[in-house]
Amino acid sequence: MVNRLLYRDGLMLIIDKPAGVAVHKGPKGGACLEDDFPALQFGLPKPPSLAHRLDRETSGCLVLGRHRKALANLSDLFRHGKVGKTYWAVVEGGPDEPEGRIDIPLGKLDDNRGWWMKPDPSGLPSSTTWKVMGRGGGGLTWLALEPLTGRTHQLRVHCAAMKWPIVGDNIYGTAPRTGGAPMQLHAREVTVPLYKNRDPVRAIAPVPAHMVERLKACGWNGEPA
Repeated sequence: MVNRLLYRDGLMLIIDKPAGVAVHKGPKGGACLEDDFPALQFGLPKPPSLAHRLDRETSGCLVLGRHRKALANLSDLFRHGKVGKTYWAVVEGGPDEPEGRIDIPLGKLDDNRGWWMKPDPSGLPSSTTWKVMGRGGGGLTWLALEPLTGRTHQLRVHCAAMKWPIVGDNIYGTAPRTGGAPMQLHAREVTVPLYKNRDPVRAIAPVPAHMVERLKACGWNGEPA
């Protein structure tokens, strides 16, 4: 876990979460990322804690608070939408315009589906901005997505609702429930304004191996964008 550290100071850590690993234990138990947090204590009496969440299949920037006060401050920043988050996604099809905004309220799909969500006119307000970064053969599009709100599965549901689902999404997209390609969604960058008299902390997570091929097909040249 230490080798996935992107940023460290006295209050927070930012790590590069691998895809395919849950951040915390679900109702059925099993291994999770939190199991490895003791390796990130760096001399403090307790391991760090999650300041927010990423889906199991999503990779990239994950922010941890190193102690109770720091975690409370970070949670407050996330709750009030003050943390900048940029995700890279490869989607099927794609928008005709170069950039835009999605405003679709979201609600729970039903009580039996846990965290699964759906567009719901009476749901919570949910907003995402998007920008086309590149287009490739086979009808693929590389998008930069910025969630302005923090609803569960927001980017996945918003993209699916716009008729350009994220490649590999086996809940809201067209991927098979098992055995399909890994989901092409990566928390590329996070900007955290944690300190009053300093610039926000900015971290960038490297592109994971499972997204390199499709991103290059859409014009990514391997350099930061």
